[in-house]
Amino acid sequence: MDLQLTNKLALVTGSTAGIGLAIAQRLAAEGAEVILTGRTTARIDEARAAILAATPEARVRGVAVDFGKAEEVQNLLREVPTVDILVNNVGIFEPRPFADITDEEWLRFFEVNVLSGVRLSRQYFPLMLAQNWGRILFISSESGLQIPEEMIHYGTTKTAQLGVARGMAELTKGTNVTVNSVLPGPTASEGVQEFLAKLSAEGKTKEEAEHDFFQNARPSSLLQRFATPDEIATMVAYLASPLAAATNGASVRVDGGVIRSIA
Repeated sequence: MDLQLTNKLALVTGSTAGIGLAIAQRLAAEGAEVILTGRTTARIDEARAAILAATPEARVRGVAVDFGKAEEVQNLLREVPTVDILVNNVGIFEPRPFADITDEEWLRFFEVNVLSGVRLSRQYFPLMLAQNWGRILFISSESGLQIPEEMIHYGTTKTAQLGVARGMAELTKGTNVTVNSVLPGPTASEGVQEFLAKLSAEGKTKEEAEHDFFQNARPSSLLQRFATPDEIATMVAYLASPLAAATNGASVRVDGGVIRSIA
């Protein structure tokens, strides 16, 4: 299927590994020009090389930015003043007992997970409306609907993303701009592997740790395994395309059936 993304300019935040890299790879393979972001130039160069190895004709470049620092986000906006597609993927998570989460941690999570997307959208969204075409996607999480007890601060920021996306979608009436959220379930990204290492007992294999995770932490999963980043990227690429014009203001689940609600 041709997703009609040739010559679209896409910015994917947090795109040097995991879901973000998979999204960037898929968009580049579909003909979009892709801008990568990561904390270091070295990581960006590695990600760019991986994309070019898979798609030699890809057009891909990168900008180093720490999304926890407002001034660095402003530098990114100066370097990339307009885009056709914005994928707000960057995010942090860390298991922490609720009573141990400080004000500083709450603010840090909101700075990266929520305000990064707000700051970028504040510039790009009006430009998309002016040109009467654009796509903004927030990569939220099933944790935004089912707040995990071990990461209440993380889940709360993912809920906030859903609210921002839906509110922005209300401003697109009668245009060819859409704003949607994607809700991945547990996914085999770098961060999840580190997360499992913290939760699993010493000496367990990865297979045992994964089995225990779905038995105890996510028993409602129908998939009963971690999704691959590519499986998330496939949905994101479709929603970023002109073919998804009728999907707007939606929270699209790619969660492996973890969320039991039918609404």
